[in-house]
Amino acid sequence: MLNILLVDDDIEFSDVVCHIVEFLGHNINTATSLKEAHQWFENNTFDHVLLDFMLPDGSGLHLLDHLKMIGQDPKITLISGHPSVKGILADMCEPNVGHLLKPLQREDLELVLNGPKKAPKKAKQSGITRHFGGLIGESEPMQQLYNMIERVAKTNANVMLMGESGAGKEVVAQAIHNASQCEGPLVASNCGALSKELIGSELFGHEKGAFTGAIARKEGVFEQSNNGTLFLDEVTEMPIDMQPNLLRVLETKKVTRVGGNREIPTNCRVISATNRTLTDLAQNNVIREDIYFRLAVFPIDIPPLRDRKEDVPLLARAFLEQLNDENGTAFSWTAAQLKELQSYEWPGNVRELRHAIHRAFIMSDPQTSDITLPDNLESPFSRVNAQTEEKQVSAGQTIEEVEKDLIHATLDKVQGNKTLAAQMLGISTKTLYNRLNAYGGIGEYK
Repeated sequence: MLNILLVDDDIEFSDVVCHIVEFLGHNINTATSLKEAHQWFENNTFDHVLLDFMLPDGSGLHLLDHLKMIGQDPKITLISGHPSVKGILADMCEPNVGHLLKPLQREDLELVLNGPKKAPKKAKQSGITRHFGGLIGESEPMQQLYNMIERVAKTNANVMLMGESGAGKEVVAQAIHNASQCEGPLVASNCGALSKELIGSELFGHEKGAFTGAIARKEGVFEQSNNGTLFLDEVTEMPIDMQPNLLRVLETKKVTRVGGNREIPTNCRVISATNRTLTDLAQNNVIREDIYFRLAVFPIDIPPLRDRKEDVPLLARAFLEQLNDENGTAFSWTAAQLKELQSYEWPGNVRELRHAIHRAFIMSDPQTSDITLPDNLESPFSRVNAQTEEKQVSAGQTIEEVEKDLIHATLDKVQGNKTLAAQMLGISTKTLYNRLNAYGGIGEYK
């Protein structure tokens, strides 16, 4: 997927180009002048610029000079309305600058953006089956997962993926999308990475001038994923007061861009994901009940890697095979090494396994085929999690010690928010302060 900037003052032409580019699976923003284009490049980078030769405030060629001055080097395609101008531009510009003539056809843009179509590569016969194009594993928990994917793919039901961090929620989302064989793209958005101010624009889009910095119209991810799949990662981290807006879109299948007043139909399957447990969702007020039932029409639990250890050798071989292909090496596992990988708990799940294999690959001698595993597979996060587990209630602890550990664990979970911690503990904020004073720990959470 490319990030594209179209610089053209013809609004009707721009609308047509935007429609074609989005159909081809790319992101596109627009500017109507050199000034707006300069503003876009102040805080953004683009892979490709479609640039009109004649603009209200100067020649499009001036933008090429500006990009050189600021050190940006996107691919440029100049657009003109006359064949004679195209020839002149070809003489004036560098060889890597492309040219298109108005009116544009979809095939013209597809060739410029995607290049000539290549014959699909055949999958290597490595003996490793990639289910639905990406999932690896033959264990019983994975067979159950494949069955659920196959069932839900035949419907348009919204899916909520639940599982630990690193278990592969985005890979499962891609598998559901692949199995659905829908026409539109898979568009992913991380709800936990967006501020409250930006999440409305990300989800629903905005109109030009809707807020400071909105120098052009932007389509939100609901529009971008039309006739396809929208993957909302960390959906339970979305601000609670933004969730009614999401509920309305899920119920009406229409979005209204920020700053706009026109309802735009949208048709996509929503796959959401969270690493919180059902108990956590119910008790900690992170997601509205009505939102949950709209998103989790078909909830799927993704098994942690420790519950399907027989898949570890398959994953290890697949990850090493990919690294060998990318680097021209021929490393291989020994049976003892695969057994060692299989015996580890992998608290960080598939993500941690991939990281450990990549680290071992880098440290191995490329002159041999022997992979070198580290002496200790534990990551820093594994050690912290293990220490946390050791702090659970044990025989012989006093009630005060248990209470102190519980208060500190709750405060750590809510990043020191005493009001929220008191609500979770079922006590008043004043009582919480009194307890912290008694335990001498108030200074840690100021």
